[in-house]
Amino acid sequence: MSATAVHSLWTTAAEPLNKIDAPDIEYGQLAPVLIVIAAAVIGILVEAAVPRRARYHVQLLVSSVALASAFAAVVALAASGYATTKAGIVAMGAIAVDGPALFLQGVILLTGLVAVFTFAERRLDPVVHGNRVDSFTAQAGSTPGSDGEKAAVKAGFTTTEVFPLAMFAIGGMLVFPAANDLLTLFIALEVFSLPLYLLCALARRKRLISQEAAVKYFLLGAFASAFMLFGIALLYGYAGSVSYATIAQVVDGTVAEVTPVLAETMGNDALLLVGAALLVMGLLFKVGAVPFHMWTPDVYQGAPTPVTGFMAAATKVAAFGALLRVLYVLLPGLRWDWRPVMWGVAILTMLAGAIVAITQTDVKRLLAYSSIAHAGFILAGVIAASPEGISSVLFYLGAYSFVTIGAFAVVTLVRDAGGEATHLSKWAGLGRRSPLVAAVFAVFLLAFAGIPLTSGFSGKFAVFKAAAEGGAGALVVVGVLSSAIAAFFYLRVIVLMFFSEPTPEGPTVAVPSALTSTAIALGVVVTLVLGVAPQYFLDLAGQAGVFVR
Repeated sequence: MSATAVHSLWTTAAEPLNKIDAPDIEYGQLAPVLIVIAAAVIGILVEAAVPRRARYHVQLLVSSVALASAFAAVVALAASGYATTKAGIVAMGAIAVDGPALFLQGVILLTGLVAVFTFAERRLDPVVHGNRVDSFTAQAGSTPGSDGEKAAVKAGFTTTEVFPLAMFAIGGMLVFPAANDLLTLFIALEVFSLPLYLLCALARRKRLISQEAAVKYFLLGAFASAFMLFGIALLYGYAGSVSYATIAQVVDGTVAEVTPVLAETMGNDALLLVGAALLVMGLLFKVGAVPFHMWTPDVYQGAPTPVTGFMAAATKVAAFGALLRVLYVLLPGLRWDWRPVMWGVAILTMLAGAIVAITQTDVKRLLAYSSIAHAGFILAGVIAASPEGISSVLFYLGAYSFVTIGAFAVVTLVRDAGGEATHLSKWAGLGRRSPLVAAVFAVFLLAFAGIPLTSGFSGKFAVFKAAAEGGAGALVVVGVLSSAIAAFFYLRVIVLMFFSEPTPEGPTVAVPSALTSTAIALGVVVTLVLGVAPQYFLDLAGQAGVFVR
């Protein structure tokens, strides 16, 4: 072959490359996600480059500044109109920047910031070998009870990797409710799930229970991810695209061009129905809805309590945001198919969460079943299938997240010789030992119960009103009955704290640092403000309740 021929081959091969357009990325509109992911990467570099003694303070500073900056970026985007008139699809169709996405991202960032404060708490456990310790194991890779672990404790080691892990989880959660195609949705799911599996295994005390919780969460989470991925594959086979808008058009029959191949797959409703069912199943697992809830009580009980609070609040916000977008943007044409199924799931979730919680004797398990019941209440708003349903769910998620983080922060304060005293019998007479802590916990329990003048009442009223107006009146009746059942075990704990005699060998209440005190105070303030004067925030959620398509 001559040199001329070879040269012609090279130029022929190179010509198509010149026609590939560079990706068009809107960095300004993606700023909240980019800031958090950048902070997570910086956190990893800190672990590699900063001396061990200084890592804790550097990690706390990097995480706090990044989350505050990302929240400021969300507020700036909303103020610039990206929640309303300028809402659109960015990153080449992968991510939506609209009202629900920005509202939920703001809630996740504030929740994450409060959670980072509880991660950093070092005043609750006694000083060990002259070193203050936190809730996390001294050395994650060491076997529980081994000489390596004892040496790490003696040397004052701490697992400061929890901060970049939390930042990666928050980064994934920011993308999850904003994802506008199925691949982005799945990648975001894995980005925030994998760090959570690790964080669940890092408890300083009761490490074997903690590791068991992490394994259960990982195995069941892997199954849920597999179901979701199979559902994505079937939906792609049905519509020939992973884009929400394109799939919705194919479902509605309004797609611009129908090729012979697409015409053949469009006629196969089994691909659509099974794919949609598997996709929604994966999302229901993340929100902890019955019958996909079995991981919740064991994981909540075994994980370090700061991680439990973070998961219970932020994961629910992200997962419900993604579920709303899937049902309202991807599958609006299947509304008559998914609404009856969601009715059944919501009723089972509300009743199972409320009834089983009555039998619990551990505070963390009780709050776990409480979170399952709340998932059912939020599903009532999802089922409304109206703009009021969307805004009521957004408001409920914002209110619920702060109550949850505050409640689990209080749980970290009640301690005995073995660490946190989570058995309910230990909480008897707490109101006499520490009236302030018991009163704060009572406020959170009343909010969970939906008592007037708390954020829980405002949230439940909003979702039940939206459900009733959406034709789901029977669901509201079941919700009110479930709330009445749930109120029994919340009030039982309050009675136990204030009207029982304290036992001589009862637990003590640790005095926290400003970090946990701030987390609890924020929870109380948000609970009372959203209960006494919720209208501004309801209006804000209403303005943010329109999805871009």
